[in-house]
Amino acid sequence: MTAPIPREIPDLPAVPGRPLPRPTQVPATAVVAPAHRPQTAVFRLLIAVAAAAGVALELRLGTPARALSYFSVQANVLLALVMFLSGTRAWRARRPLRSAVTGAALLYALIAALVYHLLLAHTTPPFSMTGATTPPERWHAQWAALQILHTLVPAAALLDWLILTPAARLHLRQAAAWLLYPLAYLAFSLARAAFLPASSPSRHLYPFLDVVAHGYRNTLANALLLGLAIYGLGVLLVALDHARPTPVRHPL
Repeated sequence: MTAPIPREIPDLPAVPGRPLPRPTQVPATAVVAPAHRPQTAVFRLLIAVAAAAGVALELRLGTPARALSYFSVQANVLLALVMFLSGTRAWRARRPLRSAVTGAALLYALIAALVYHLLLAHTTPPFSMTGATTPPERWHAQWAALQILHTLVPAAALLDWLILTPAARLHLRQAAAWLLYPLAYLAFSLARAAFLPASSPSRHLYPFLDVVAHGYRNTLANALLLGLAIYGLGVLLVALDHARPTPVRHPL
C-alpha cells in the first residue's frame, strides 16, 4: 500500500549561502579628490577675521566675562573657528568639515542676526552689550561691533553657503541635534542670572529671558517659542540645501 499524500507540504529550509552585501553610499570625496580653491579659502579666512574682529572689539568695549556670555558672541567665535578650518582645508585641498558642524555654525549666526534685528535693535531701553543706556551712535565702535556680529558676518556666511558650498549636504536629523546648544545656553543664562546679585546690570543679557520682569513661566514660554523658531529655521536650511543647485563641481 502507498502512503497517503499529505494535504500540506511543509516549507523547505532556506539554502545556506553568503548574504548579499547591502548597498553603501560612497562619498564624493572618495571618487573625486577635493580641489585646491584659493579664492574660496581667502573668502572664508576673511569671514573668520571679520568674526574675530567683531568679538575682539566687543571684548575691548566691555568686560570679557559679560561679552563672552552673549549668544551672538559665542556664535561668532564658533563661526570664526569653522571658517578658519574650512578655509585652510580649501587651500590645502583637503576634505571639508562635516556638514553638521558647518550647518550648526551657519544656523547659530543666522539666529543671532535675526534675533537682533527683529527683537533687539529697536527696544526701549536700547539693547547694548556693554551696559550703555543710550543708543549707539552710527559708525562708532559699539555700533560697528553690533553690525559686524549681527549683519556683516552672518550675511557673509550665508553667501558662502549659497555660492561656495555643495548642495544636499545637510540632513533633517541634524536640525534636532542643533537644538542642543541653544538649550545649553538657556540653562547657562538662567543659572548665571540666579548666581549674580540682583543689583548687577548684566544679570539678564536678553530682555525676553529676564526672569525678574516676566517670571519663569513667561520666560520659559519665550524660550520655547524661540526654540521652535530655531528648529524651523534649521529645517528650512535643510530643505533649501536639497532644493538649490550645486554651485561647484568638487567638495570644498
